[in-house]
Amino acid sequence: MAMTMTQKILAAHAGLSEVKAGQLIEAKLDMVLANDVTAPVAINEFEKSGADKIFSTTQISLVMDHFTPNKDIKAAEHCKKVREFAGKYSIKNYFDVGDMGVEHALLPEKGLVGPGDCIIGADSHTCTYGALGAFSTGVGSTDMAAGMATGTAWFKVPSAIKVTLTGKKAKWISGKDVVLHLIGIIGVDGALYRSLEFTGDGLADLTMDDRLCIANMAIEAGAKNGIFPVDETTLAYVTDRFEREIKVYEADTDAEYDEEIVIDMSTLRPTVAFPHLPENTRTIDECGEVKIDQVVIGSCTNGRIEDLRVAADIMKGKTVAPGIRCLVIPATQKIYLEAMKEGLLEIFINSGAAVSTPTCGPCLGGHMGILAKGERAVATTNRNFVGRMGHPESEVYLASPAVAAASALTGVITDPENV
Repeated sequence: MAMTMTQKILAAHAGLSEVKAGQLIEAKLDMVLANDVTAPVAINEFEKSGADKIFSTTQISLVMDHFTPNKDIKAAEHCKKVREFAGKYSIKNYFDVGDMGVEHALLPEKGLVGPGDCIIGADSHTCTYGALGAFSTGVGSTDMAAGMATGTAWFKVPSAIKVTLTGKKAKWISGKDVVLHLIGIIGVDGALYRSLEFTGDGLADLTMDDRLCIANMAIEAGAKNGIFPVDETTLAYVTDRFEREIKVYEADTDAEYDEEIVIDMSTLRPTVAFPHLPENTRTIDECGEVKIDQVVIGSCTNGRIEDLRVAADIMKGKTVAPGIRCLVIPATQKIYLEAMKEGLLEIFINSGAAVSTPTCGPCLGGHMGILAKGERAVATTNRNFVGRMGHPESEVYLASPAVAAASALTGVITDPENV
């Protein structure tokens, strides 16, 4: 039976020769992930179940990133609970202040996830790791608890949408524009419980940072996962980084897909998602004059080194517009150091931006950049739901680092070509 790439990975981890869409399977896990918001709930469920051991000390990752450095007493208590659990069970991959990072940037960087893996995380954007040729998906904290105890999880095998990418990106086009364009086509539930499988000659023009961004936002189209084939770009990234055996799975040439979507990247324009859904997209030419109050450049979607380089390229020698708060948040300590050595942080600070230690903070309206009533933000994050970044009557516009940086300089949503 012909299978997609996702189906082959799931079959292998279920110990089956083949699987088909809709089939229920129990699969072995290579990595189980949680953060300071979801891990405490998972730990409670773990303890309530009577479990007294974990399946692996090296295949569980606990990352303190959402409200860290702790914003209040409750956040501190949550992190303390996770810290003590990690110590009790000798969990190797525990990351806190000083060695932390935004989880979905940190795990690939550390080589903890890679090609052929089957990964669950108690965070919806766990689908990020599909960029590396892995099956990865978000789950609830109860499933996370079961995963920590048993090293397995139940799945319904998803059907798939084939996304064929062609052409080459123009100067200011990035993976963010590609995925926003895709979500604008199919909608926030257009891939509901299906796999988005990316292919085409356009992949050669996508960097690993582009791919991580695209896979990260697969969930914003309702997808169970997003996944890229393992190619030279993938292998260059994971070689000497990934800790386990590299396993490459390829979709069969006659694999069945529910539909195919073709995107010619050479035709794309910078794309912005207007409030209050990622599907509410417009090209930069259709935005009009939207005045803003804040810009956030960072997150598990766009806080990587290429994102910071693009933003710095636009902001160098220029000044953030009066009245605009511009926040730049490198996604990991390593990225922070790279940006420092390359002089990017100096560019941001000289332009009037604030640079933060790695945190998810403002993306989820947690801390480090909350919006007041009536305020608008351009953000390189992944969600712009009502109240996502603060007051229910605030607004979030999703965009690439290039558009975000250009908008910070003008105070309105701006085409990077025009600054």
